Amino acid sequence: MIHHLTLVVTDLGKAKAFYAAALAPLGYEVLAESEGGLGLGADNHPDLWLKQDPANVHPMHLAFAAPSRKAVTAFHAAALAAGARDNGGPGLRPDYDPTYYAAFVLDGDGHNIEAVILRPE
Repeated sequence: MIHHLTLVVTDLGKAKAFYAAALAPLGYEVLAESEGGLGLGADNHPDLWLKQDPANVHPMHLAFAAPSRKAVTAFHAAALAAGARDNGGPGLRPDYDPTYYAAFVLDGDGHNIEAVILRPE
């Protein structure tokens, strides 16, 4: 089990606003802040840390477990409203798994952010 990870971003203020909005449907909120970084998480545990370091941004793919297909759809809508670019709307991905329901967006730094659930509706 992963305890936490750090995502490097260009602009911490913009990233904070984006991730707080986009991940809210998954139960995430900003839980900790320090100079140059912040932690988001659910259940009072920050497992996603954002660190501002414009010279070292390398786009990554992060997938977040969603509690329902409705939450996947809400994540996608919230992320787009917060400025993300669509990278695959909510829907089944049977080439991954028959019950793989996911949505993908690209944040302002090109990170591919996914919400997924592997449970039949």
